[in-house]
Amino acid sequence: MELLIGKKLMKTTVQVQNLKCGGCVKTISNKLSEIKEIKDVIVEKDSSSVSFDHQSADDASLVKEALKKMGYPTVDDENGFVDKAKSFMSCASGRMSK
Repeated sequence: MELLIGKKLMKTTVQVQNLKCGGCVKTISNKLSEIKEIKDVIVEKDSSSVSFDHQSADDASLVKEALKKMGYPTVDDENGFVDKAKSFMSCASGRMSK
């Protein structure tokens, strides 16, 4: 699905768990930017927030699913041991990538 020129984009901001450092920010930014339905990803470490532009509620759901898979569930989701371990690995990956 291509973002349609002239169609109004919605901005969504979600609060996430386990976002601790610049490595986390880099991983989240890089991975979400790969989703073609999502534009202008902004990750704020201090507020543990992720903002992005999209066209539909389904697009926002894609982002939430991707965040959960990386170990950064939204504050509304459970944050178990597995999520924390995934975020640790995502963080380390972000620190090592250029």
